[in-house]
Amino acid sequence: MNDSLLCDSLPTRRLLDLETVLVAGATGYIGGRLVPELVARGYRVRVMVRSEAERAAERWAACEVVVADALESASLEVAMEGVHTVFYLIHSMVMGRRSFEEADRLAAVSVREAAERCGVERIIYLGGLGRVDERLSRHLASRMAVADQLAAGSVPVTFLRAAVILGSGSASYEMLNHLVRRLPVLPVPGWAKTQCQPIGLRDVIKVLVGVLELPETAGRTFDVGGPDVLSYEALLKTHAAVLGRRRWFFSSPVSSIPFYAMVTGWLTPVPASITRCLMESVEHDVVCEGRDILEVLPFRRISCREALVLALSREEQDAVHTRWTDSYPRDHELAITLDELGDVPTYRSVYSLTTVKSARALFASIAQIGGEEGWFHSTPLWRMRGMIDRLAQGVGTQRGRRSPTRLRVNDVVDFWRVEKIRRPKELLLRAEMKLPGLAWLAFRVEEEEGVRRLTVEAFYFTKGMWGRLYWYIFLPFHHFIFGDLIRGIEQRSEERVDGRV
Repeated sequence: MNDSLLCDSLPTRRLLDLETVLVAGATGYIGGRLVPELVARGYRVRVMVRSEAERAAERWAACEVVVADALESASLEVAMEGVHTVFYLIHSMVMGRRSFEEADRLAAVSVREAAERCGVERIIYLGGLGRVDERLSRHLASRMAVADQLAAGSVPVTFLRAAVILGSGSASYEMLNHLVRRLPVLPVPGWAKTQCQPIGLRDVIKVLVGVLELPETAGRTFDVGGPDVLSYEALLKTHAAVLGRRRWFFSSPVSSIPFYAMVTGWLTPVPASITRCLMESVEHDVVCEGRDILEVLPFRRISCREALVLALSREEQDAVHTRWTDSYPRDHELAITLDELGDVPTYRSVYSLTTVKSARALFASIAQIGGEEGWFHSTPLWRMRGMIDRLAQGVGTQRGRRSPTRLRVNDVVDFWRVEKIRRPKELLLRAEMKLPGLAWLAFRVEEEEGVRRLTVEAFYFTKGMWGRLYWYIFLPFHHFIFGDLIRGIEQRSEERVDGRV
């Protein structure tokens, strides 16, 4: 199904007199799916990003892009000028357990105050589901506190409370998928028997658009869930059945969430800092008990099984549009670019070869490195570096890729992030692993006087003894790693010489 047609089945219609809609958190998992839907409905959409607007211009060509930070009041006022409704889809869980609560609270206060000063008519906030009379996890308690802070002002807030969101690219789905695929035997701690009410990603998008088109939902709170209520153990069993995998489940005497978070962090692409936040939220039932959104927005919700099947099919079709890695680590948007640095790199390694292959075929091969495809014969060395990075609480290489064949600016490629693309001439990756310095990896296809040259160039900027020591420790591996990489790219483009990419 075309994602731009998701909301055609809604009983609501576009509000013709609605002014600009601001999406705060558009670069995240949910926001990235919501923006195209709003554009398809005909709304004027303003996308709020934290870095240079030029970086987002290609992806959001049909939107106005504004640079603002939820913690900076002045920039928020610029972003909210002339805005009717703000979608607040920001949360700071990717910062880790120690700092996200205060960051969430301060951001909510800043947005609320800026919205009041700018005359915003509505705020729509997607938060977490949980009983207010129970002691919630820090993650869920923070989401509730954000709702309270947003609602403390004069701007009406629509608070949507959702539990587990199942969709291709979500952190919850990828944890579930990798655990079931990799473990023939799955231990079930006591807290995995609590009840939850998962909802499919496409239903979440429908709800967000639907409440926008229903003015009577302003200032109200709604629970948002799918049609199924089941335990987390049953959710794992359902996914195993969808995959056609036989798995043995047994009750585990070990119930330590930090332990399971650590193990899950090693077995799945999702790091322990995020898995622990998510797991701490499952100790209590998260089931819709308040006002159900279906009372005002009736539509057929997809079942848990349907949501899992759709997520798998999106992966198989190479049609995953957004992923949890889009906003992890949180401050990646603010990282300095190679062009901004301007200085001569402390160290540089250059490897190149001439080839008769077409630029298009070469670039298509470049664009498939990393992820499941790996890094050719030197893949074990890259994976080893990823393990070292995970031990140092870094991102590691298990993040993989959003798409095995396509790249866009800000996509993740293992422990790199795409900083620049000039098809079919250049791909620039910025390192996000733990380093005593800054590093980039550039791939270029150049042609001079009929000779085509493929080049891989590593840039490393550092200061101090530890940074220089790091370079010389890994220098002996460069010839093998980068030499193998450039030859592998050229060889793999063999089948694309005829121009079919």
